[in-house]
Amino acid sequence: MQPISQLVLASSSPRRKELVASLGLSLPVYILPSDADESVPEDWTPGHIVEQLSLRKARATAAILSERQEESSSIVVGADTIVVVDGDVLGKPKDRNDAFGMLKRLQGRSHEVYTGVACLPTGNGQAVVKHRMTKVYMKPLGDERILKYIATGESDDKAGAYGIQGYGAANVDRIEGCYFNVVGLPISLLSDMLLEFGIDVFES
Repeated sequence: MQPISQLVLASSSPRRKELVASLGLSLPVYILPSDADESVPEDWTPGHIVEQLSLRKARATAAILSERQEESSSIVVGADTIVVVDGDVLGKPKDRNDAFGMLKRLQGRSHEVYTGVACLPTGNGQAVVKHRMTKVYMKPLGDERILKYIATGESDDKAGAYGIQGYGAANVDRIEGCYFNVVGLPISLLSDMLLEFGIDVFES
């Protein structure tokens, strides 16, 4: 396989873009999200869901690169994050009423956050797909505090209706596992995966 000359992030998330930038890679990084189908069978486990969706996103972006004839020596990174409570998967809320219901369910207890990461080299390379899980303990909030948080707008586009890197940090008691996994991209895992393709974050 020829040396990788660029990394393409298959996500429009500004949080994931910032996390990739924090690695200080010597490679140029481009953003190219896709409209990959995110429907999954009901019997898939959380880990399988995020791994398959991250790979689906990476493949969709790789297909766009191929159509543009820009796929040579690229590695496409796809990611997907879900919140799981009592075995139920919580994605992004449909509206603020839905966000209220999610936060009402999460407050005062623990839940799990899963993020899948797929590294897909364009051409004939083999994809590497893995995931991480972090346990999050949320404070008891009460209806008034939940409504005030929703009013910030932060819950609108977040899995589980909260963002740990913003105002939502005030609602979290503690976590067990990788913080960046909850933000949406476990950079320690990603750095290990990139190393499999000869990309070392410590080489400038």
